[in-house]
Amino acid sequence: MKNQSFLADKLLIPAILVALIAFIGFNSFVILNPGQAGVISILGKAQDGVLLEGIHFRPPLVSAVDVYDLTVQKFEVPAQSSTKDLQDLTASFAINFRLDPLLVVEIRRTQGTLANIVSKIIAPQTQESFKIAAARRTVEEAITKRNELKRDFDDALSQRLEKYGILVLDTSVVDLDFSPEFAKAVEEKQIAEQRAKRAIYVAQEAEQQAQADINRATGKAEAQRLLAETLKAEGGQLVLQKEAIQAWKDGGAQMPKVLVMGGNEQGGVPFLFNLGNVQQGR
Repeated sequence: MKNQSFLADKLLIPAILVALIAFIGFNSFVILNPGQAGVISILGKAQDGVLLEGIHFRPPLVSAVDVYDLTVQKFEVPAQSSTKDLQDLTASFAINFRLDPLLVVEIRRTQGTLANIVSKIIAPQTQESFKIAAARRTVEEAITKRNELKRDFDDALSQRLEKYGILVLDTSVVDLDFSPEFAKAVEEKQIAEQRAKRAIYVAQEAEQQAQADINRATGKAEAQRLLAETLKAEGGQLVLQKEAIQAWKDGGAQMPKVLVMGGNEQGGVPFLFNLGNVQQGR
């Protein structure tokens, strides 16, 4: 019995040693996948040097490795500000960013986890950047020139986050709202503009109609003038013919020549004939 107990104790010790060695060996290495970075902390103190993808040795038992995701992260952050004309403007931004792998150690020392980065750095800096962009324009300009507002916001946010090791890749304006009072004012302004455009159209249409009436009246008056001149000319010619005939009857030496208008319906072609010849022909 004693021999069996002694044998068990003798086998237990090597088993414990193997397990301990295996445990120490397993905790002496860390494997990082692509898109990850690690920071070694020994007894709670972050060590210099970033661990990138691959297998790395770390002191067992006294060390820990914090792993950070270097791939693109996306968070939606709300913001609120006042415009240059003191109107309330609220927005929601979708921010795509990633961590600078060269500054992961500093991020670990100052901010800690990714959740802390979003709540303590990205959210307040988004708010401040939106205030900068909104204060440069009126609320109407913020709506009508939305691309310019986003450009100013992007520039301000990138500059503010870069020093924390956060690289902004892209932002999107998910929502942009203004106060109900301004919404009502915009609606009333649009209605007034539509009415003004309608009034201008009606005035232009009336002006064009009046000009058309003037053109028609001018044309009609010109036609009447030409007709009057034509009739006057033809009436004078008839008087001359009558005087010539009367002079011949009173004893004129020469047979009068009469001007006759002849031709088609579009207009007469004048020609002369001798009245004496006509009488002889009879």
